[in-house]
Amino acid sequence: MKVVILAGGMGTRLSEETDFRPKPMVEIGGKPILWHIMKIYSFYGFNDFVLLLGYKSYVIKEYFLNYFIHQSDLTVDLKNNSLKIHNNQTEPWQVTLLDTGLHTQTASRIKKAREHLGDRFFLTYGDGVSDININRLLDFHKAHNATITMTSVQPEGRFGSLDVSDDGRVTSFLEKPRGDGSWINGGFFVCDKSVLDYIGDGDDVVWEREPLESLTRDGRLYTCKHEGFWKCMDTLRDKDQLTSMWERGEAKWKVW
Repeated sequence: MKVVILAGGMGTRLSEETDFRPKPMVEIGGKPILWHIMKIYSFYGFNDFVLLLGYKSYVIKEYFLNYFIHQSDLTVDLKNNSLKIHNNQTEPWQVTLLDTGLHTQTASRIKKAREHLGDRFFLTYGDGVSDININRLLDFHKAHNATITMTSVQPEGRFGSLDVSDDGRVTSFLEKPRGDGSWINGGFFVCDKSVLDYIGDGDDVVWEREPLESLTRDGRLYTCKHEGFWKCMDTLRDKDQLTSMWERGEAKWKVW
């Protein structure tokens, strides 16, 4: 199965990092968050990727064009214009890089990849990591005969939670508890190719609006709840938190 990753956005809320590179190339522990996402899928044996590019697409293209060399020990013979590879630690990935337009919206990007997709494919965003079990997600999708399965998550709150008595005494404190109990879209979709029929023409179709809303009305959208780790890198604060987790050896999304 193909793994489709939306990697074309500008990441304006992370402008400190994205002025010179696309958001999926912002690094966590010296590796782009895109690499971390691909490693999750690769751990479960899914190594055929389709990257939907837009903003500064050349940065991602150059990264993968040079990936083998960057991961290898080598000798460069300048006199004879030759290259000898001694050792490499590359990945078993096939990566299709599609430039789907600078200002194209998410669903329109997906539709532009039609000819590169099989009858069923994975889909996710290029800025979120999780310890999700990809095989369990796929099994859920098959068991429910769904057109599309969305992973739903409960993100942590941004601030600590207090219970306070009438006289001002704190009776309980929980640092960054789960949100208000509601489930949100966590990405990590499984899609049958028929979802493309729900995407209109043009470059302005947003995945989370008309397509998902229409699929919901038709009873074709299911969700697989994930109660483990999930985090989206939406701000510099999120990036710093993920980096800190990686450096402490506490990167819960590192399933490989």
